[in-house]
Amino acid sequence: MIQNLSLCGLAARLDAREVSAREAMQSCLDRIGAIDEKINAFISLDRDDALVQADAADTALAKGESREGRPLLGVPVSLKDIFCVRDQPLNCASKILGDFRSPYDATVVQKLRDAGAVVFGRVNMDEFAMGSSTENSAFGRSRNPWDLERVPGGSSGGCAAAVAAQECFGSIGTDTGGSVRQPASLCGCVGLKPTYGRVSRFGVVAFASSLDQVGPLAKDVRDTAVLLGAIAGHDPRDSTSVPKDVPDYVSKLRGDLKGVKLGLPKEYLIDGIDPAVRAAFDAAVMQCEMLGAEIREVSMPHTEYGVATYYIVATAEASANLARFDGIRYGKRVDGKDPFALYCNTRGSGFGEEVKRRIILGTYVLSSGYYDAYYLRAQKVRALIKRDFEQAFETVDALITPTMPAPAFKAGEKMDDPLQMYLSDIFTISCNLAGACGISLPCGFTSNPKLPVGMQLLGRPFEEARLLQIAHAYEQATAWHEERPII
Repeated sequence: MIQNLSLCGLAARLDAREVSAREAMQSCLDRIGAIDEKINAFISLDRDDALVQADAADTALAKGESREGRPLLGVPVSLKDIFCVRDQPLNCASKILGDFRSPYDATVVQKLRDAGAVVFGRVNMDEFAMGSSTENSAFGRSRNPWDLERVPGGSSGGCAAAVAAQECFGSIGTDTGGSVRQPASLCGCVGLKPTYGRVSRFGVVAFASSLDQVGPLAKDVRDTAVLLGAIAGHDPRDSTSVPKDVPDYVSKLRGDLKGVKLGLPKEYLIDGIDPAVRAAFDAAVMQCEMLGAEIREVSMPHTEYGVATYYIVATAEASANLARFDGIRYGKRVDGKDPFALYCNTRGSGFGEEVKRRIILGTYVLSSGYYDAYYLRAQKVRALIKRDFEQAFETVDALITPTMPAPAFKAGEKMDDPLQMYLSDIFTISCNLAGACGISLPCGFTSNPKLPVGMQLLGRPFEEARLLQIAHAYEQATAWHEERPII
């Protein structure tokens, strides 16, 4: 089956003319038609446009177009419902945008097109990327392909579910506090959060502007490296984009860890880690040692403040960013007797409960008399967390941690307890606060039920190549990434 191929495997088959881009795209559409009613990964599909793109890729392949310049030529890639795609619906899994269609392509979308990808489908997410389970969606919750009663993680849960269920060959999500890495861990795929500024955010609907970053999800590390290489790079239309050269990530992959120093933060090995997760992680650390890595204990003393700091900074920025959704300029409008009533009615009916909660929290911490006590103090703690990372990287090449303290939880289990939901991201949040890069990859499974466990690697800013190299070496020595759910 075509779906069983990795992204790079499909590319090789396309180049050998053993399969066409149209056949690959049709196989994805058939797979979605057969199983997505169970998964609910996709919000919308323009099947005709997808096949037109595939036919164009086949024409280019027939003319002998080089894959060196277009590494994704003919490869179907899905998108989180947070990217602007010209003439396609954009909802951010919310009611408030109504039937809005984007008038232009996000930079990431244009880069994918330039690389030859068949860009198709809008995949589900937590509304405006606010959540850790993809239950906060106006289009219904997504389900974990490994256990349909459980969540796929969030907010890029649709991306991870689609990749794990083999409905696409890669997907592009966003990571504000773990929203690529966390669902990758829960669904058994690879998810990478690049350094802040590595990938353009132009045309990406903002949640928290100092934290948001675009990142790829794929079946394995090599596929992830190819996707990152396609979307990374400076963009003058994004003021936060950093003008740094993009390395050839794939060429830097190798098979051992000799000379690599991995830091094990003692603050991440908390008592509350699920025993099966801890066992899988400990085995992964031992495997890295067998591959030649030196494991050193390091201290990240301000880790315990990460969740509180994040939910002050992120909600404050969300409050400001979401003020533009007012029912006046675009999207859904609910009339009222005066402009203020229109504004309240529109936002009251258009936003879901979690989004409302975060807007209220953010408005509160920014309000007069509370700004210094909360927001300003949170920014000071953020600087301390960043310093923890800088000091750790003085002695090690990367940090190794669990991605999640527990495997995928059942749907509805944490919806009535926002604090417990927020704590799901306890190991991923600090990376965003520090502006570093991170990757999650499979490192084992629990039993009864069989659920994926993820290992996280955190690296210095703009050292994604080093993270990918370490992750690839581990992956090549194990077979966890080859496991697929039965649906």
